Amino acid sequence: MGLAAAKYMPKDKTIILSGRRMQKLEKAVSELTELGYEAYAHTCDTSDKSSVRALAEYAASIGEIKNVIHAAGLSPSMASPEQLIRVNALGTVYVNREFSKLMRRGSVIVDVSSNSAYALPAFLISRKTYALAETDEALFLKKMIKKSNLPRNDYEKSGFAYSLSKNFVVWYAAKCAFDYGKQGIRVVSLSPGLVATDMGKLEAKEGGKMIEYTAEKRMGTPEELGFALASAADERNGYLTGVDILCDGGSINGKKFKIR
Repeated sequence: MGLAAAKYMPKDKTIILSGRRMQKLEKAVSELTELGYEAYAHTCDTSDKSSVRALAEYAASIGEIKNVIHAAGLSPSMASPEQLIRVNALGTVYVNREFSKLMRRGSVIVDVSSNSAYALPAFLISRKTYALAETDEALFLKKMIKKSNLPRNDYEKSGFAYSLSKNFVVWYAAKCAFDYGKQGIRVVSLSPGLVATDMGKLEAKEGGKMIEYTAEKRMGTPEELGFALASAADERNGYLTGVDILCDGGSINGKKFKIR
């Protein structure tokens, strides 16, 4: 989705792609270069604060940072509850915090969440626990992992951790919108449903159950979500801030209102 979003950005933008593997990044940079973009690659582990800081400083060394699309993340089939919370939740804290320090008025951060953020029982959601992410990371992790361990099997534990981490992203993006609004930095989150990416296909067995609730009975495509992300990150959407954009084919409402 991140690469698809980059392809919808204006050609006068300089694109910096980031991820864990340089080989994959270099291939993506080649694709963008062939399309006429000026593009660079820089590896980053979003669960590592110093790695995120280095990425932000690198981006600032290339030019003014105008648009940040934070699409890095892990799904339940890919990681343990602790890894999911470190990458998806704390990674969002690091990205927003480090990049906002270097961004100017009129810039935008888009954090990618998931429609799984809407699937949690209300008793599992604690804003007090979420707030610890900025003040006491160790206690934040401890409390989030404890909630994730409520189910019996490992996949369900990771599923709970994933939903918790993505619900956190929705909350934290909204919080940042108000924290950074004084600086003129806009922050939104976007929550995809099941998308036909490699990650989406890994979750197709369990997550595929939501397809029957979508309006068109299908998965989303990377291109559709890429366009949605690029649109949300467009500076002309200046009044779109402090909210989550639910881009899931209607699945959450379909399930909520029993529409099939």
